[in-house]
Amino acid sequence: MDWAANLDAAAFGALVAAASGVLVPRIIERVPEPEPDEPENQADESGAVPGADGQAPRFEGASQPDEGPKETYFAIADRPGLLWKCVLAALVSGGLIGRAVGWDWSLLFLLPLVPVSLALTVIDWRTKLLPTWLIARTYVGLIVLVLVATLATQGWDDLIRAGIGWASAGLLFFVLWYIHPRGLGYGDVRLSGILGIALGWVGTAELVVGIYAAFLLGGVGGALLSRLRIVDRKGFPFGPFMFVGALAGLLVGDWVAGLTTM
Repeated sequence: MDWAANLDAAAFGALVAAASGVLVPRIIERVPEPEPDEPENQADESGAVPGADGQAPRFEGASQPDEGPKETYFAIADRPGLLWKCVLAALVSGGLIGRAVGWDWSLLFLLPLVPVSLALTVIDWRTKLLPTWLIARTYVGLIVLVLVATLATQGWDDLIRAGIGWASAGLLFFVLWYIHPRGLGYGDVRLSGILGIALGWVGTAELVVGIYAAFLLGGVGGALLSRLRIVDRKGFPFGPFMFVGALAGLLVGDWVAGLTTM
């Protein structure tokens, strides 16, 4: 891989994403809290299975009963240092995205996903919840921008591939959730469709590598973080690993595809 390529696009992506990173705390604080009379692990808010009590190991779901009340989204948004950390993470993410795709119309929807992805990452990390309220709005915005990019490029094959990415990633996560609902939350199923659309529009290799990398990083990284006592060994949020895996798919998808054809 030529890591010196697309430096101008990388700089552009870094600047745009860093500017949008300022919005992450505001995005988090706008997420509505679960209704007081509703269990926090219901599928309509957290993405977890209705009735799941959180006592079995799982990647994403409601707060454990012995952890006390869920941290409010407003409190999360007001955490010291969150703003500069999000700006820094957005800067790096945007730069890597620009480096990966270059001056491509996919920047139109990939860069706006950066602040939303960071917001969901922070929320999932702090609460083990992936709010449907935010994911649903991300779906709408992403689909609109993907359609605009498709109209601009007349790349109807890209649009078809995005649809395949949504269906294949969503089906894979749904099957895994259905087989072992306490090992994977339904919020992860919803999120997989977003990543499937974005990665699928870019390319098949990016889609396959991005989804595979999420599970690889989730397994290895989760075990390491559990051993270091950074996360609970009985369950940890899977959303952050899905985002990092998607970024890895953009960065090395073509390279991995080239290795398989050698």
